[in-house]
Amino acid sequence: MFKIHLWAFIVGALFAASPSLAQAGNADGDLLAFSAAWFDVNQRDEEAGEFRIEYRADEQMWLFKPFGGAMATTDGALHGFAGVLIDIPLWNRLYITPSFAPGLYHDGNGKDLYYTLEFRSQIEISYRFNNGHRLGASFNHISNANLGDDNPGVESAALTYIVPFDALFRRR
Repeated sequence: MFKIHLWAFIVGALFAASPSLAQAGNADGDLLAFSAAWFDVNQRDEEAGEFRIEYRADEQMWLFKPFGGAMATTDGALHGFAGVLIDIPLWNRLYITPSFAPGLYHDGNGKDLYYTLEFRSQIEISYRFNNGHRLGASFNHISNANLGDDNPGVESAALTYIVPFDALFRRR
């Protein structure tokens, strides 16, 4: 848990000094992110395919934006989560998006993480196309922060397609 807090502090400190970041909104509005991932990419003892959907709100609270989502693996694990992210535009088209989200985890026939409450920290880098859609790659870690009997944690590497909400539900 100390590593997660240290990581969050460093990222926050780096960008708190940037006044432009505090005002940086997302011209594309709310976003939907669809991911396909390799679950347990690091330890590889209970690998599975992973699929994820996230709603990323454009509302900004200081540096943070709220988001929520759900993850499912090919062996029945489920993780529903809600948290905060920082959507940092680098140049015109490149974004880096660190995020943190607590959530509820069920292992199904997959990896036992030894607690229902799990915390996900993630870093994503994405490229924004002219139409506001983005293509990105991310790496995340899910852990129970030593709340359970054991804390094996799990990592995932994902490919993500991010779509402006309005592009999907625009009236014609």
